[in-house]
Amino acid sequence: MTTNFSNSERAEVLTAALPYIKKYSGKTVVIKYGGNAMINEDLKQQVMEDIALLWLIGVKVVLVHGGGPEISQTMKRLGKEAVFVDGLRVTDKETVDIVQMVLAGKINKTLVNLIQMKGGHAVGLSGIDGGILEAKVKDERLGFVGEITKVRTQPILDLLEKNYIPVVSTVASDRMGNTYNINGDTAAAYLAGALGAERLIMMTDIAGILMDKDDPSTLIPSITVSEAKKLYDQGVISGGMIPKVDCCIEALEHGVNNVVIMDGRIPHSILMELLTDEGAGTMVMKG
Repeated sequence: MTTNFSNSERAEVLTAALPYIKKYSGKTVVIKYGGNAMINEDLKQQVMEDIALLWLIGVKVVLVHGGGPEISQTMKRLGKEAVFVDGLRVTDKETVDIVQMVLAGKINKTLVNLIQMKGGHAVGLSGIDGGILEAKVKDERLGFVGEITKVRTQPILDLLEKNYIPVVSTVASDRMGNTYNINGDTAAAYLAGALGAERLIMMTDIAGILMDKDDPSTLIPSITVSEAKKLYDQGVISGGMIPKVDCCIEALEHGVNNVVIMDGRIPHSILMELLTDEGAGTMVMKG
């Protein structure tokens, strides 16, 4: 879509973004990509444009992705039913092979290709490559669902130093060679913490943390860890938001400056968050 801006209006937009460009240029930003922004083709194109633009202005972007819906679709085509316990996919040996094929293969390389079509330089990795993510069994009931035990950042740092965008799929391995499916939010939090990222952006299908989950106008623009824990007790943060906020707190405790839970359904929400006054979603801070 082409928007009719005058040259002076374009110049004003770029000038307004300059302080934010200076702030983030040379800094590491980890983006957890998922939800509707991963399914809707128009949104997917816009996210890849945002990532390419950030890379072009000198931001060190690390893209971490899952792919639950596509895994489920592939399992269905292969005649295998998806089973969930407490919101986590039960992953037997056959299923973890499918997970690896879909995440580390099809989705990962598709995203790399899209970023490069938008003008960025990207390299696809899985958590297995270079031993980036080491894991163990999280819960025997879940099979090959992993709990992260170690993070090695050197392969990612090497790519960032060479001016590439690392695109990381969330599978891991143990020292016995077993492969594990890792929750995408958890993997992004651990990686952002280990990298000492300036910002972790968690893309979701809601506006952020809401005082009333049914009313987007009750968005909480920023919150500290201690305030978030009070909202747990009050039942404001509940259901599927609990593990997301837990991951935010995990990232902050391991060195990330701040974390944003953001509505990925809004076009160019990443640029809105990083390069404008208003931002997008809820920022979670240490205090």
